[in-house]
Amino acid sequence: MLQGLAEEYHFQILAMEVMPDHIHLLVDCRPQFFISDMIKIMKGNIARQLFLSHPELKQQLWGGHLWNPSYCVVTVSERSKEQVLSYIEGQKDKEKRK
Repeated sequence: MLQGLAEEYHFQILAMEVMPDHIHLLVDCRPQFFISDMIKIMKGNIARQLFLSHPELKQQLWGGHLWNPSYCVVTVSERSKEQVLSYIEGQKDKEKRK
């Protein structure tokens, strides 16, 4: 679903790791995008698609909401991009050790 949104809104997902209760993404997008708008687009579209295909989920979630309204955003430069990629990749191993 996220890859489809990336194509539709012309941004690129450079790295992604799906955790049990959150998602890590490294996204490359045009500076014309407001980050808050991108988050709303991603969260809103995914929730809508999941609830349409699995309406039973709504009863199992926090007041019928798929996502917590909070999020963390960090901008990266070419210098720090490798650190962020390494961190996201490391989340796989961290989850496996649990």
